[in-house]
Amino acid sequence: MALEPIALDEALASFDALWSPRIVTRVNDYDVRVAKVHGEHLWHVHDDTDEFFLVLDGELHIHLREPAGPRTVRLPRGAVFTVPRGTEHKPYAPDGAAILLFEPTGTATVGDRHDEVPAHVDATTGHPLGS
Repeated sequence: MALEPIALDEALASFDALWSPRIVTRVNDYDVRVAKVHGEHLWHVHDDTDEFFLVLDGELHIHLREPAGPRTVRLPRGAVFTVPRGTEHKPYAPDGAAILLFEPTGTATVGDRHDEVPAHVDATTGHPLGS
């Protein structure tokens, strides 16, 4: 964990990979991750944890499959949303976005259950900042 402040814009400028989050710090047993995203992720589910999204730049859409039926939430810059555990979801950034995620250390970006992982999605538990 860094003992100095971390500028999120500098952290985001340090890598180009899409859908490949970098761990900027940890809080207790949680990773704080930043990612650049563009286009579609994949349908997936986190069985045992919620997933928190904060849009730092751009706009993120999250398609949800809920008991009441499908819906899409739109998150403009500065918006937050938490996908409840067990909810199928697929993030989508039509014009690109920068996001911050807060989730338990070791949580896979593709969830516990998911569709086939496309080549543009990094199936990871997060990369250290600077890698």
